[in-house]
Amino acid sequence: MSTEELPPRESMEFDVVIVGAGPSGLSAAIRLKQLNADLSIVVVEKGSEVGAHILSGAVIDPVSLDKLIPDWRDDADCPLKTQVKDDQFILTSETGGIRLPNFINPPLMNNHHCYITSLGMVCRWLGAKAEALGVEIYPGFAATETLYDENGAVRGIATGDMGIGRDGKPKDSFTRGMELLGKYTLFAEGARGSLTKQVIAKFALDKDCEPGKFGIGLKEIWQIDPAKHKKGLVQHTLGWPLDDNTGGGSFLYHYDDNLVAVGFVVHLNYDNPYLYPFEEFQRMKTHPMIRDTFAGAKRLAYGSRAITEGGYQSVPKLVFPGGALIGCAAGFVNVPRIKGVHNAMASGMQAAEQVSAALAAGRANDELTEYETGWRGSAIGQDLHKVRNVKPLLSKFGNRIGMLLAGFDMWCNTLGFSLFGTLSHAKSDRKTLKPAKEYKPIPYPKPDGKLTFDRLSSVFMSNTNHEEDQPIHLKVADIELQKKSEHDVFAGPSNRYCPAGVYEWVEESTGPRFQINSQNCVHCKTCDIKDPNGNITWVPPEGGGGPNYEAM
Repeated sequence: MSTEELPPRESMEFDVVIVGAGPSGLSAAIRLKQLNADLSIVVVEKGSEVGAHILSGAVIDPVSLDKLIPDWRDDADCPLKTQVKDDQFILTSETGGIRLPNFINPPLMNNHHCYITSLGMVCRWLGAKAEALGVEIYPGFAATETLYDENGAVRGIATGDMGIGRDGKPKDSFTRGMELLGKYTLFAEGARGSLTKQVIAKFALDKDCEPGKFGIGLKEIWQIDPAKHKKGLVQHTLGWPLDDNTGGGSFLYHYDDNLVAVGFVVHLNYDNPYLYPFEEFQRMKTHPMIRDTFAGAKRLAYGSRAITEGGYQSVPKLVFPGGALIGCAAGFVNVPRIKGVHNAMASGMQAAEQVSAALAAGRANDELTEYETGWRGSAIGQDLHKVRNVKPLLSKFGNRIGMLLAGFDMWCNTLGFSLFGTLSHAKSDRKTLKPAKEYKPIPYPKPDGKLTFDRLSSVFMSNTNHEEDQPIHLKVADIELQKKSEHDVFAGPSNRYCPAGVYEWVEESTGPRFQINSQNCVHCKTCDIKDPNGNITWVPPEGGGGPNYEAM
């Protein structure tokens, strides 16, 4: 049987279809059921289970959770156990650092009311809450196609076929995907979602906003010596090992039973093609103010994920006939706070309230106009508006001067004004790389296997797995362009920006060959963002493939 001869897909009808079992999707599902218990709701999730593909810092502001589940503090199963007790921000040089006094930071940067936890565990807990209310959750099924009605409105999604071989032909294990049809479809795929990209393009949702901006976040979980554990400590750094023109910084969170989450964020508008975010993360751990934390410690997990950083200016139109964007699919991360969960949950609830009202009025597959017109005046818009200039200021003036200006602007916005107005992001991240001839390769030290590690051993700790005999889910549109530009001009940055060693330029007698090790992919989507020609497109592999994070 060829793919052209495939049987028709079976279909199921629901009131609401939600793509993605992250904090926004699950919050939307729960809120819908709270408003109308009779609604039929399905959440489709590409990870093998809820939480398997979830990665975040995570220091969570509970403001939205307080509204969704007011009694969460009384729930013994809720994973929010460690409240922030000590909040530190440090400017680092190679040999030391200076801690800024907390009173300098604008009030919105205060973390003391927040909780340190695993967002994956939070999503598992929210998933159980949703299922208890009657929400159907289908993990292990990747949404691969958006379905439209005869008028061009979104009418649902289709899950991917299972059992397609590398040659594109059905195997003996072939199973046709399902059509999940709804009166409204909410896209909660997170940063750089594959269907979200298509919907934004089809309906030109981004025609009146700034380019999307992103970062790559890399994270490890460690179990450390109890004598070194400071439960409730939140520590952020800005500076070394990055230079002043490269945005990013680190986080170090002490929580639960001797656990530490350590991570590093690199803004993807960097210009040096030799920059290697994974190696910068490993170097960061060797800083004299950080490395002692990990003496005698054991690394438990590793993962990586793209982060939306465009903020207020880059949020596209959120609604279109038949559906809406919520959470990080919409770009609701507050960059200086390194927080998006509270806004993701709030957007899910706001969209749910408008969907519920529309269904009660007998509407279907139209635009949820009230959601679009309401978010900027809501807590989400107020949160993002105050920090809208931080990213542009850092990008334009560098970390040192940019941070001073950003801090000043946040203080001004706290008082209700800004001397800068609303600044532009200028250009997309893929357009910021400069030719390799303008730089020299960066000599990164070899890993010691105790504090610093190589990528492949790290990917092993992410429990990443893909069925080998399936089509490669990283699509290169023009392989000749990849050679002429990505390799010849930019010295193959895909081999460095990928945190999982997916891409290699293999030297052969006939010349360099672009090799894609798709089994390694942790679904971070960085290649879909940073390839200088936009020549690589990430699409979902077979459902259930990818990382299997336990508590990231």
